[in-house]
Amino acid sequence: MADQFFPYRFDERFRFIWWPLGARRGKHGVTLTDDGRFVATFGRLTVDTPMDNVAGGHITEGYRWYTAVGARLSFADDGLTFGTNTERGVCVHFAARVDRVIGFKPHSALTVTVDDCDGLVDALGLYEPSPD
Repeated sequence: MADQFFPYRFDERFRFIWWPLGARRGKHGVTLTDDGRFVATFGRLTVDTPMDNVAGGHITEGYRWYTAVGARLSFADDGLTFGTNTERGVCVHFAARVDRVIGFKPHSALTVTVDDCDGLVDALGLYEPSPD
C-alpha cells in the first residue's frame, strides 16, 4: 500500500494564524504511511505514532475560530488541534498518549482539519459517530 496523504483545508481568512506557524497548502496534513504510521504535520510541529496506537476517531464540525485555528491545546483536556478552518475536522484518539508537541503534557487526542474528513476516517478503518 502506498502512503495516503490528507492535506488540510485552509481557510484564507485565518492565514494570519496558520501562515506564521509554517503551515502550507499541499505540504502539510496527515499521512498514513505504508509502514504503518500516522503522521500529522503542521508547519514545524509533528505528531508521529504507530497506527496501532490510533484507538478511534470521529468527525467534528462547527468550531469557533479562536478554539480551532492554529496549533491549539484543548481547554477541557490534553487534546491538541492542528486547525486551518472552522468547518470540520477529525478528532483522532490515541490508545497511549503521544509525546507532547505543545504544552506540558502528552496528548490523548488530535483534531486535524483535513479537506477529506470522511476519507481519513475511512482510511483509518474507524468510525465513531459524533456525540449529539
